[in-house]
Amino acid sequence: MGMTSFAQTAFVKGIVLDEKNLPVEGVNVSCFNITTQTNEKGFYQIAIPSNQKITVEFTHVSLKKASLKVFLKPNEVYVFNMHMNDQEEQMGEVIVNNNNKKTVQGIITFEAKDIRFIPGANAGIENVLKTLPGVNSNNELSTQYSVRGGNYDENLVYVNEVEVYRPFLIRSGQQEGLSFINTDLVQNIEFSAGGFQAKYGDKMSSVLDITYRNPSQFGASLEMSFLGGSLAIDAVSKDKKWSAITGIRYRNNSLLVNSQETQTNYTPTFADIQTNINFKVSAKWQWSFLGNISQNKYLYQPLTRQTNFGTADAPMILAVYYEGKEKDKYDTYFGALKTTYQVSDTFTLKFIGSVFHTIEQEYFDIYAQYRLGEVDSNIGSDTYGDIAFSRGIGSQLNHARNDLDALIANLEVKGLKNWKQNQIEWGVKYTKESIHDRISEWEVIDSAGFSIRPPVILPKNDQPYQPYSGLLIPYQYVSAINFTNINRFSAYAQWGRKDNLGTNEIWYNLGARMQSWEVTGDNLDSKLQTVFSPRAQFAIKPDWKRDMLFRFTIGIYNQPPFYRELRDYDGVVQPDTKAQKSLNVVLGNDYSFKIWERPFKLVTEAYYKKMTDVNPYTVDNVRIRYAAENNATAYAQGLDVRLNGEFVPGTDSWISFGYLKTEENIDNKGYIARPTDQRFKFGLLFQDYMPKIPSLKLYLNLVYNTGLPGGSPAYADPYLYQNRLNDYRRVDIGFSKVFIDQKTGMSSKKFFKNFKELSLGFEIFNLFNNQNAITNTWVRDVYTKTEYAIPNYMTTRVFNLKLSARL
Repeated sequence: MGMTSFAQTAFVKGIVLDEKNLPVEGVNVSCFNITTQTNEKGFYQIAIPSNQKITVEFTHVSLKKASLKVFLKPNEVYVFNMHMNDQEEQMGEVIVNNNNKKTVQGIITFEAKDIRFIPGANAGIENVLKTLPGVNSNNELSTQYSVRGGNYDENLVYVNEVEVYRPFLIRSGQQEGLSFINTDLVQNIEFSAGGFQAKYGDKMSSVLDITYRNPSQFGASLEMSFLGGSLAIDAVSKDKKWSAITGIRYRNNSLLVNSQETQTNYTPTFADIQTNINFKVSAKWQWSFLGNISQNKYLYQPLTRQTNFGTADAPMILAVYYEGKEKDKYDTYFGALKTTYQVSDTFTLKFIGSVFHTIEQEYFDIYAQYRLGEVDSNIGSDTYGDIAFSRGIGSQLNHARNDLDALIANLEVKGLKNWKQNQIEWGVKYTKESIHDRISEWEVIDSAGFSIRPPVILPKNDQPYQPYSGLLIPYQYVSAINFTNINRFSAYAQWGRKDNLGTNEIWYNLGARMQSWEVTGDNLDSKLQTVFSPRAQFAIKPDWKRDMLFRFTIGIYNQPPFYRELRDYDGVVQPDTKAQKSLNVVLGNDYSFKIWERPFKLVTEAYYKKMTDVNPYTVDNVRIRYAAENNATAYAQGLDVRLNGEFVPGTDSWISFGYLKTEENIDNKGYIARPTDQRFKFGLLFQDYMPKIPSLKLYLNLVYNTGLPGGSPAYADPYLYQNRLNDYRRVDIGFSKVFIDQKTGMSSKKFFKNFKELSLGFEIFNLFNNQNAITNTWVRDVYTKTEYAIPNYMTTRVFNLKLSARL
């Protein structure tokens, strides 16, 4: 075995610390005839043979010998921070079974333990996803994201192989509350931005695959901050057959919402309880249950708002005074039962059943009176900074009484067969969706005493310049009652194999999905529709001196309409809406190399998506409204680049860059930008620590996105208005002081002796206080009939404290 061949070796690296938690320089780290030494920061890295158990020894002239036994796969990197003392020898053993299977599939994996510390207004897995190339969001209050030109409804999310859902009626990020995924319970995180295999469901953009951990001993974790708190408990029976993890979370966004321009009385309560119970019947047969109960109450009473805009020469102000309130409630219940039976060493069967029930209401009556005017910019004036001349005076009344009750049930059988170097997977699934929906909302706008009619209604109301005697109708009005049932039958089969082509390693996977569905309900009559989705992956690792991996993926990705895609702008269900179709082609390259004697990886992917039977939509904050017509074609093309590695020894960080262009052609009018056309994206996730005090850590989360289309009124013809919002710029930073962790060992103090981890964090959200707009409010100047776009800004700079502990 050649020890200098990167393809045949693995790496162990980390920091050596003494009893006082200080870095130790000059420690000899050896394996066979290879020896390295720690530097002045205590950092070391050593290459070891892969695919065999190896002992790594740590020796120092004044400290006791320590050793570590490892078993690593080729190119695996294991981070191990050793604590040496002068009292006793230390021995440790770890078996790492990860391989490059996920890399071959184009799947990104994350360390769950690091997710908790990454700062963000909505901290969690989605917060980290938004730093990846191709993943975009300009709303820090939302956990939703768009991937490579797709919208929020085009992303798959699985927890323990069970598809999970989110509420339907959410229209703004601040209403969302909690993501389904509880970070405290997570073990594995896998994400694909496109080109995924047939075993995943029928969506066009991405898949997030989460696995909750199966605990082996009792434990607990606690987190508290100004934004809420969480508690997670691990429990294991004496005979080890039963195990359970349970998480309770509470969230209050008042700290964030109160930083916005609109002054409010805001009393939200977002809370949930989630549990994952495992029962091991025998070595071959296991059961598990995943349950979640969530209650989100959103009580919102706006008081006043003042937005300054315009230029330095012509500053303007929009001042708004509100009456009324909004009262929303989202109760969701989810349960999934899964059993896994190991028929033989090479054949596994899985049975999964799940039920999702959501009861939602969205009630509001908000009356707003506004003044739009020029600012008194005379510094010596008594009214300096106030409105000196009103260009617009008016009012607006928004009303909604929306209710939704949805029940979604799934039954699924999955099989996996390993045969020599082949792997065959298949699955069959039945889904029943029952949705009861009432939508009733309207908006009335008054400008200078004259009711404004919808812009699409003729004849146009041109008061006060011309008399008008038409009917008085709301500016916007939607009313519908829908009782809808959807029956779905889907199946997939795929075959994968690893082989050799000369001295090169190759992998390939061929698969296909199909789905049939029918929409029924009151006064609805649709026909059975069926789609077929073939997909293929190919990867090759050439036998080169440089560690390169090339991937090619091609496939058809169909997205049969979910309920929201069936409901048109008037709230009416269109049962014959077709599945949107996308032909995806992805070409990728992974290049592993070393800088500063530390491993790095550069991942590059170019992609192209050709879409037909596209269902056009508009986006207002996070609410998507579909035309429920397949009257468009579209495309998306782009390039994603991500450099991942240890910019600081012992920590993982990355830099990402994305270019995207996506356009659609509606009714053959020509191509225009889609609502998700976010051209450039830059993301940075950086971790660091103080060399002299490694327990003091820094986490930096930076995102820059160019402006999205969406600067136009929601009712506007997109072919006439292609305005864009300003660029989105946000930096969140966190500092964490670790008092106790698994590396430093238990505390000698009586109160803290049972703690495995204890840290205190200080976070600054929106460090540079950038003003990011999510939408525009359009106000009419009664004198010039000009409509002004007043930006609706997101959160400003916010400070937060966070305490984390594990037992």
